[in-house]
Amino acid sequence: MARIKRGLNKIKNRRKVMKLVKGFRAARRRNYRVANEALLHSLAYAFRDRRVRKRDFRSLWIARINAAARREGLSYSKLMAGLKKSGVALNRKALADLAVHDAAAFARLTTLAKDAVGAGSTAA
Repeated sequence: MARIKRGLNKIKNRRKVMKLVKGFRAARRRNYRVANEALLHSLAYAFRDRRVRKRDFRSLWIARINAAARREGLSYSKLMAGLKKSGVALNRKALADLAVHDAAAFARLTTLAKDAVGAGSTAA
């Protein structure tokens, strides 16, 4: 039976890794062992941070909405509670965009929220 040599697959794998680490610094792009370790870490970070990015954007939107709401004399939590009671179904991304780019529309939403929160607190 003939002997099977597996060197070609090893070279292919190394070539693939070295192609992916192009742009890394120092030994991380030259030395296969270091490059492979760096690549494994970078892929793990990329996977994790695709989820973290969503959290970061949500907190950014909340900060923007809160700043705009306080300009109108309302806290973030009261604004969100008022919008929910008045039946406004806008997500935080859209609200933050309105807060930044269309202050007049955001002001109308805050008056809606104020009326809803004011009506709820007098009934209780």
